[in-house]
Amino acid sequence: MSNDPPDGTTHSEMSGSAADIVQARDISGGIHFHRSGDGMPRPQQLPSDVSGFVNREAELQRLETEIVPRADGSPGISLLIIAGTAGVGKTALALRWAHTMRRTFAEGSLYINLRGYDPGLPVTPQNALERFLSALGVPRESIPAELDDRAALYRSLLAGRRMLIVLDNAMSAGQVRPLIPGTRESLVIVTSRSRLSSLMVRDGALRITLGLLSEEDSVRLLRNAMTRYRPHDEDARLTDLARLCARLPLALRVAAERAVSRPWMELSELIDELRGESTLWGALTTDDEDDAVRSVFAWSYKALPPDAAELFRRLSAHPGPEFSSSVIAALTGENRARVRHSLDVLVGAHLVEQSGPDRFQLHDLLRSYAADQMSAEDSRETSVTLMNRVILWYAYTAQAATGWINPMEEAAVLPALDSGVEPPGFPGYEAAVDWYELEKFNLRAAVRSAAGLDMHELTARLAVTLRNIYMRFNAFEDWIETSRLGLTAARAMADRQSEASLLEGLGMAFTQRHDFRRGEEFHRAALAIRQETGTQIDVGLSLNDIGIVRFRGRRLREALEMFEGSRSIFGNEGHDHWKAVATTNLAEARAELGHLGEAEELVHQALQIFRAAGERGGEGNALRVLSAIRRRTGRGADALTAIEGALSIAQEARNHVWEAYWFIELGKVQLLMDRPESALVSSQRSANLHRRIADRVREAQAWDVAGEAYQALGRFQDAAGFHGGAVKTFDGVGLHWLTGMSLSHLAFARWGTGDDAGARDSALRAREILSGFEDMDAVAARARIDEALRHRS
Repeated sequence: MSNDPPDGTTHSEMSGSAADIVQARDISGGIHFHRSGDGMPRPQQLPSDVSGFVNREAELQRLETEIVPRADGSPGISLLIIAGTAGVGKTALALRWAHTMRRTFAEGSLYINLRGYDPGLPVTPQNALERFLSALGVPRESIPAELDDRAALYRSLLAGRRMLIVLDNAMSAGQVRPLIPGTRESLVIVTSRSRLSSLMVRDGALRITLGLLSEEDSVRLLRNAMTRYRPHDEDARLTDLARLCARLPLALRVAAERAVSRPWMELSELIDELRGESTLWGALTTDDEDDAVRSVFAWSYKALPPDAAELFRRLSAHPGPEFSSSVIAALTGENRARVRHSLDVLVGAHLVEQSGPDRFQLHDLLRSYAADQMSAEDSRETSVTLMNRVILWYAYTAQAATGWINPMEEAAVLPALDSGVEPPGFPGYEAAVDWYELEKFNLRAAVRSAAGLDMHELTARLAVTLRNIYMRFNAFEDWIETSRLGLTAARAMADRQSEASLLEGLGMAFTQRHDFRRGEEFHRAALAIRQETGTQIDVGLSLNDIGIVRFRGRRLREALEMFEGSRSIFGNEGHDHWKAVATTNLAEARAELGHLGEAEELVHQALQIFRAAGERGGEGNALRVLSAIRRRTGRGADALTAIEGALSIAQEARNHVWEAYWFIELGKVQLLMDRPESALVSSQRSANLHRRIADRVREAQAWDVAGEAYQALGRFQDAAGFHGGAVKTFDGVGLHWLTGMSLSHLAFARWGTGDDAGARDSALRAREILSGFEDMDAVAARARIDEALRHRS
């Protein structure tokens, strides 16, 4: 586990207390602070324009006619679909049009290949939004976990901005719709083999369907690509070649490259070769376009040097859509320099595309063709061996990354690597995270591939390794899927240790998603295994996990029991880090119940351990807990020192999640010190940060503090608005304690406005809700309500 305070996804409850720490929901609120200057990056993600682009003049003219900018400069049509068969040039048209429109959309461009028809995993809307939000300047630790929250933040960041968004190779409207901005200033271009009719009906999209190139344009494309190397080829022969390629741009470009690579050979001879391949495929297929494409692929493939041909078909064993030369070297068992040479040959033949520095990918049609050749020319045993190599490489590299990202978690025992295969190491945390961000789709695909091949040991151990990364970033979709696959594999081979680790990971994931029932079920299952077969440390971790679930559900005395048990185990086993984690959790639970002196003593014990080990994240969270304790004992100046120290650590770590939440504690301290103006500034900073990371619940907590500040300033109507917004948010997600506390604040704001009936209704509701809680804040709120009701009766 990382030494940094996790956001409720690890064994320590470090980012907030009990029911306060929940995932945000996409619930509209009526409260908005003034938006400050944006400073948002202006990404320019468009790939380069396609060279040798020909014709499509009718389509381009239609776009010129249909997408006429309004008077304010925004496009008349804000959603464009370019549909057509595979290889017909949809992406080329989209990029040509996008590049011509770049000046109109000066605030940036976003691009993603959604891989809707790739043989591997398509890009999910969650994954696409993660990439876009990162490009728009949202720190990775601040990107919300849930799809709705990511989409809401994305729409907020793009509101009022003129940006160009290209969604390439989409499979369905469901894959596209969360990526559509909420306002019409931006233009979204979608390419797809599907018609995506629902986007036209529901979202007002304009659709342009591409047909095959005309024969004249097909010949022009070939001539443009070949004329420098073969200037004397006759138009009649080029026409024959175009017909054999079914006038599909993808096939035409591959065929042109094949002809260019043999400039001394008559074009008629090359056409005869291609015609021979066409006859072969024609006997095996019934689709003319598929026949043409495969014939061209076969023609080019057979002309490759043996090493390059072998690499091409073996690329289909890679589990994900994009790859580096390092992983392909591990897959093939060759040295990296030799692999790079063969990749360069394949790129030159237009059979592989280089998508970035040392990043390569296959068009989905070429990937499918490579897999066919692998099946025809290599044994299944060879295929499985290759898959095993590449998945092991990902497992070892992920484990090396975990050593920086989450070093306190125990590493899974992995099967041995083949001799000569060396996964890379990392110089530091940032490099490890960058690698994970680059490879996350391949990692998930690797687990799925291993599971599909019944590689039980590798599936389970890789899933355990990835869980240690996922818990750091709340990557719920990947985390839950890979853990479930790993769990099935662990059970199939009776690997009880991996089973317990994966059950625990699922418990963390569901707890963080506010599904306390399922979270505790998984944690209890993990505990049962660990009590039977695990170490005492493992048992202590599971007890702490269960304590966190109960803490969040405000079952504070039950949480105390779990934290005390885990702390005792860690102490007996001499594990200082986990002892400090459990001690901090125990301190916060005791403070909630009013045992402030004991809680403060416990926090100091934890701080001593964290500081001795240089664990700044643990220190920062302990300081936040210390501030809350001191605030509750009326020691404002001492509380201020503690929370300012915590915020300094958060800002030093550039962790906006900690900073946003800890500003709420600072606001409460400032209210205690009779500084309502400062409290209002702190709550506004917290709310703005939480709005940016789409955490609606914590944003509502900041609103509640702002409401208290407005009450202290005598602005009761403003206060009621903020408290009312908080109540609506908390009640909407079933957070009863927070609902009750905000209702109590709303009652006093309404009394301040003279709305006695509304105030009494809020007070009675708050009294009823809070009667089920025994923490000191709930007790104090009930007493204050009772006194107010007696005074006004």
